[in-house]
Amino acid sequence: QVQLVESGGGLVQAGGSLRLSCAASGSSFGINARAWYRQAPGKQREMVAGISRDGNIYYADSVKGRFTISRDDTKNMMYLRMNNLKPEDTAVYYCKVVRASSDYWGQGTQVTVSS
Repeated sequence: QVQLVESGGGLVQAGGSLRLSCAASGSSFGINARAWYRQAPGKQREMVAGISRDGNIYYADSVKGRFTISRDDTKNMMYLRMNNLKPEDTAVYYCKVVRASSDYWGQGTQVTVSS
């Protein structure tokens, strides 16, 4: 079992920045991939950014050049730096890890971008 806790969400004006954090319980051993997803009201959950154990990184086209995913395996943490935020980035952001072929999700953190 892996427990995940996100933090760092909040209300920000368009053009502003936030950094989300995701703390995972236990050791980072066996975690194959980590990712950030988001879900806006009335929309499906979508993957925003992901990072594999080998360090391969994926970004959704909508956030390329603005968001940066990173991780600290020594602390079992993952981060999402979000710059130049837009109102369309408003959503609940979730972190996910894959360990032993199982997916684990956090409870989500709200990000609201005002115009």
